[in-house]
Amino acid sequence: QVQLVESGGGLVQAGGSLRLSCAASGSFFGINRMGWYRQAPEKQRELVAIINSGGTTNYADSVKGRFTISSDNAKSTVDLQMNSLRPEDTAVYYCNAEFIVRRDGSWRSTASWGPGTQVTVSS
Repeated sequence: QVQLVESGGGLVQAGGSLRLSCAASGSFFGINRMGWYRQAPEKQRELVAIINSGGTTNYADSVKGRFTISSDNAKSTVDLQMNSLRPEDTAVYYCNAEFIVRRDGSWRSTASWGPGTQVTVSS
């Protein structure tokens, strides 16, 4: 079983910065990709940023140039540096990862979600 735990959320004024961190734990062989999603009230969960095991990144257009995703494969962690925050960035931010696990004698991919961390940006 694999688990993800986020940290670093909080309240910040518009224009400020926050850094989110996510750590993976449990039994797995490797990680294909890790990423951050967010869900604002009454809106669907959306991709914020993602990074694969090779270091390739992808960002939502709304955060390009403001957010930076990074990972440490050795520590199984992923961070999201958020700068120039806007009120519309307010949401619960979720860490997501796709793990490589061994089950029933076969290699499999399985995705997990963290419980989420609240980010609130005041105007």
